[in-house]
Amino acid sequence: MKQIFDQFLQFLQQGITAIFRFVRLVWAWSLDQITRVTQAPWEKWPLWKQVLLVLVIVAVAYVLFVAARQLWVAGVHVLAAFASFLGALVVTLPTILIAGVIALAGLWVVNNLNLSSLPSFTVFEHGSTGSSERTSTGSIGRSSTEPSERNGAGSSNESNRQPVPATGQGGSDTSAINQ
Repeated sequence: MKQIFDQFLQFLQQGITAIFRFVRLVWAWSLDQITRVTQAPWEKWPLWKQVLLVLVIVAVAYVLFVAARQLWVAGVHVLAAFASFLGALVVTLPTILIAGVIALAGLWVVNNLNLSSLPSFTVFEHGSTGSSERTSTGSIGRSSTEPSERNGAGSSNESNRQPVPATGQGGSDTSAINQ
């Protein structure tokens, strides 16, 4: 990419050099012709040739004035464009700074982030976890943990009680069946 950019700059420089060389050639030729007009032996010429020479000098002066005015306007435009360019450079500085910060942060993340060092997440299914206890909701809305099989302890009513699924496992907490 740098080689392409360097070649483009070299081409641009050669083009500008050729333009200035041509402009210098035209100016040099024109100034030589204007100098010849001013060095003409006009004192010995008849009056009509002197009047014609004055008209030529006026025409040359007018054309030089037009050229000078065009150069002045072009110079003003160049200065205005340069000032506008400098203003654009200043206005785009925050955006360029943000781009640099994003690049720096991205490079830091790429170099320092190790996904294998992060804890892995596993998903447990609802179902038997190997525990002999089940959770049920009592009549007051509290959860209690009761053994799934009683060894004859407690009243006969408690031994016949069916476990009620807890809320969130597909069951309803108000469907306790007492036998």
